[in-house]
Amino acid sequence: MTALVHVTTVPDSLLFLVGQVGFMEDRGYTVSVVTSPGGKLDAFAAREGVAAYGVEMARKVTPLRDLVTVLRLVRIFRSIRPEIVHAHTPKGGLLGMISATLAGVPVRVYHMRGLPLMTASGPRRTLLRATEKVSCQLAGRVICVSHSLREVALAEGLCAPDKIEVALAGSGNGVDSGGKFNPARLRTGARQAVRSELGIPQDALVFGFVGRLVCDKGVVELATAWRGIAARHPEAHLVLVGPYEEGDPVPQDVRRALAEDPRVHLVGFCDDTPSMYAAMDVVVLPTYREGFPNVPLEAAAMGLPVVATRIPGCVDAVADGLTGTLVPAADAGALEAALDRYAADEPLRRAHGAAGRTRVETDFCRERIWEVIAGIYARLLSEHGLTVSAKPPTGADVRHREAS
Repeated sequence: MTALVHVTTVPDSLLFLVGQVGFMEDRGYTVSVVTSPGGKLDAFAAREGVAAYGVEMARKVTPLRDLVTVLRLVRIFRSIRPEIVHAHTPKGGLLGMISATLAGVPVRVYHMRGLPLMTASGPRRTLLRATEKVSCQLAGRVICVSHSLREVALAEGLCAPDKIEVALAGSGNGVDSGGKFNPARLRTGARQAVRSELGIPQDALVFGFVGRLVCDKGVVELATAWRGIAARHPEAHLVLVGPYEEGDPVPQDVRRALAEDPRVHLVGFCDDTPSMYAAMDVVVLPTYREGFPNVPLEAAAMGLPVVATRIPGCVDAVADGLTGTLVPAADAGALEAALDRYAADEPLRRAHGAAGRTRVETDFCRERIWEVIAGIYARLLSEHGLTVSAKPPTGADVRHREAS
């Protein structure tokens, strides 16, 4: 079996690997994961059946702590002796690529999932750009989550064009449109039940946001646009699914206005996002920066139109005028106009939602994306005179993986 180690900064990012682990194991890989310790790492390891290593990794630049982390990673890699290290996210990519190089790992893959430098300035931007260049230079291959993000990386001179690629149409891990995000597989009455729990009338028009409640996600612009929508559409409600975070905090006056509005529903963190999507009519993501956002694809798989910003990542996730509407970032007026249009046009909501589900099924199938990644592994192994001895998965194995 060929040893494959995934490295992420925090265990939340292990969501990128859900389903993919079993797919790779069926093809001859022994998978391990390394990330910061915690309950989410333990839960992922138990659910996916992988070896897990907890190593503290700070998201911020902390030279002494980072040096300790690199030494611990090198020790782990020398113990496992993996043929492949696949590192994700900016900090995980940097520490993972440095450590894998020092440990003599032959195949090193950096998965570029976003570029914080896009919204940074001054010395911080210079530092972020330098660290990305190091990750790209030490990697044998860079996989980028979207074509538009790849264009940014090339424009910034982060990576050579022949070294960075996108798996099919992109995305972090594809979408489980046949299982988890399939309206036909929801429990009976899910839409009605969620609306009843939140105190939303069954005939209301519901706009929804799913994600971290921070300025970087456009929450301030959403709150501003909502005031106009609420005034013109008394039947409308706004559901916000996700936690407030103190890094990049939403101003207190905005938080207070949202909390005091009886037609705004602050759900907080929620594991059952499909049921939340089922209660919505339109999903909105007015974010400033993305690599490739998952929410627009999940919403589209659930048959919902999406209003998002015209930025790298979102332009790949939303087909403007077909599956949703793209508006300029940080433009509350344009956001309000787009929401207003959907509020007044139910046939348009249905048409864009249906087109979105079709597009997800065609362009963002998880298994097809995993096949591309497996192909990248095989090609890189071959370049080092290595092979993966894999037997084709049996039908029973495939059914078990899909059902789990």
